[in-house]
Amino acid sequence: DCGNDYIFIENFDGSITCPEALCVILCRPHYGIGADGIVLMECSQTADVKMRSFNRDGSEGKMAGNNLRCIGKYMYDKGYVKSRSMTVETAGGTKKLSLFIRDGKVSSVAVDMGKAELDPAKVPVDINKIPSMWRNIEPQPVLDQQVSIGGKEYGISCVSVGNPHCVVFVEDLEALDVASTGPRFEYSELFPDRVNAEFVRQLGPDSLRVKVWERGSGETLACGTGACAAVIAAAETGRVEKGRDIKVSLPGGDLTVNYTDERVVLTGSAQTVYEGSFEY
Repeated sequence: DCGNDYIFIENFDGSITCPEALCVILCRPHYGIGADGIVLMECSQTADVKMRSFNRDGSEGKMAGNNLRCIGKYMYDKGYVKSRSMTVETAGGTKKLSLFIRDGKVSSVAVDMGKAELDPAKVPVDINKIPSMWRNIEPQPVLDQQVSIGGKEYGISCVSVGNPHCVVFVEDLEALDVASTGPRFEYSELFPDRVNAEFVRQLGPDSLRVKVWERGSGETLACGTGACAAVIAAAETGRVEKGRDIKVSLPGGDLTVNYTDERVVLTGSAQTVYEGSFEY
């Protein structure tokens, strides 16, 4: 799935009681299976299934757009749901999925991620540490605000898509060392809950190229909510139009995002790589 590598585990009986430790063990390359994280599928009282997503370091995430798409494929292909629409309970709210079927199996999924959050206090981002903003009587969205992170100046835009994101538009994406720059953003004092960082180059009116640093996982080949955040930031700063399908090219593949004031829809393919069992 766009190069994201997650292990999906059925936990309908609740037998996995310490997923944080399990995640760290399974995600270790060579010593475990090796992955960006794990996803638990559990019973839900309010939706078709409950999703719990864990990063490589064992920390639990509130939202994961690509994982939502993959869980839609898993639940349909395994026969747990029969409908081409389903709901998933997450720590960031219940999300609606539309499934696209080919030869009896899910080929791609569109996820309604809900309404984007631009209120700095809810992202969260500490505007008191942004000199150009802290004097504002009414809190304003953080859009193309100049800040210093790791001794360098960046124009940042901050948004939450169920989890916090900081988006930076750059001219030369290939020259950017995400492995060294990403941690400076994740652990910056600007972000009380840490942050996911997206470094974005605009290719055209409907096309963005993005590299991602995910909190708790590091540099990854793709990030669904990161793709959404990039498009939201681009639209809010006038780089792309709201309500249009925007192609987001990530190192692992392409996603499509459509953003309006009312909702964000993320669409992309979902693939099963392999199935197996493990002892724990």
